[in-house]
Amino acid sequence: MAYERNIGETILSVDQISLSFGGVKALSNISFEVKEHEVFAIIGPNGAGKSSMLNCINGFYHPQEGTVTFKGQKRRRVRPSEAARSGIARTFQNIALFKGMSTLDNIMTGRNTKMTTNIFWQALHFGPAMREEAEHRTQVEKVIDFLEIEAIRKTPVGKLPYGLQKRVELGRALAAEPDLLLLDEPMAGMNLEEKEDMCRYILDVNDEFGTTVVLIEHDMGVVMDISDRVVVLDYGKKLADGTPDEVRSNQAVIDAYLGVSHDDE
Repeated sequence: MAYERNIGETILSVDQISLSFGGVKALSNISFEVKEHEVFAIIGPNGAGKSSMLNCINGFYHPQEGTVTFKGQKRRRVRPSEAARSGIARTFQNIALFKGMSTLDNIMTGRNTKMTTNIFWQALHFGPAMREEAEHRTQVEKVIDFLEIEAIRKTPVGKLPYGLQKRVELGRALAAEPDLLLLDEPMAGMNLEEKEDMCRYILDVNDEFGTTVVLIEHDMGVVMDISDRVVVLDYGKKLADGTPDEVRSNQAVIDAYLGVSHDDE
């Protein structure tokens, strides 16, 4: 690991989460805890339920059983907008940006949960709305500087290469100033140099901002290098939970996942 992190108390607790679609069990009695300032990885083969778990945490899916506790607030059902206001931000496996909008404007949308002026002032683009937008733009410019994307701030994101689009999506999530950042395969489709850059940004976000990170990632080298703890899912069930070294040496994990080639991932 790149940093000796100051791990705090539990910020996220997933307790006995079960999720089904029709007769198909996506998740079955999954429990784990994430501590403040951790980088926590969720791994497992395709179809293991990893993205479904992130969707339960930030309210896209509502589990039939179990609860999610975030910053001491226990819940089973929450809307994504409520999760965002509570301090949870998310990136997606498939990039979800506004391709015709600039980098700056895309990252500005991450500030929506922070805006307080009513729709009347926003429509007029006058008075309090103008002052508030200036304040939000200042925060967005800080994110742009942090991610070193000043040169593309006015470029429509649809014209950017894939690796930079992923960085813009990270920027939009960071603009919300989250306490918990959920990253769904942030390095999928990237070359080695792009992966190294993304690893650095994730570690810097965790180190400089103190943001807790939960990520899904198939690159085991990345997972073992940057994670404090790892949970392993397999066909919707928890297979293991522990430090990277503990998970790497777990025979059940080796048999089900690490010891099998996953060239298609």
